[in-house]
Amino acid sequence: MAYEINEQKKVGLGLIGFGIFFTFLAVILFFDKGLLALGNIFWLTGVALLLGWQSTWKLFTSNYKGTGCFVLGLFFLFVRWPLVGLILEIYGCIALFGGFWPTVKVFLFHIPVVGWIIQYPLMFLNRLNGA
Repeated sequence: MAYEINEQKKVGLGLIGFGIFFTFLAVILFFDKGLLALGNIFWLTGVALLLGWQSTWKLFTSNYKGTGCFVLGLFFLFVRWPLVGLILEIYGCIALFGGFWPTVKVFLFHIPVVGWIIQYPLMFLNRLNGA
């Protein structure tokens, strides 16, 4: 197996899932500050458990632009500016994890239905429109 998934990584994946869920729920509930903060705490802890503490430290210290935007977004979130904070956090995540997009793209191509939609988007849109 290419990747070993031990119990710590399973807990990390679960925490990342809870973090995304709470953030999504907070956006649905008009940017609830408590749920956004809880989602961020779960997400950060999950990333640290999934990657390991040293790898997480290297990730956040290697890209100061992404880290700065993410931390500034957390700050704005905690001082009750959730929209600005969420936008900065999203940009920070894209800047931090931008190097992983090719790997994610290859992974998504191997998922049966999702990969077909990504590879042939125009054909899928034409079928939805009835053409």
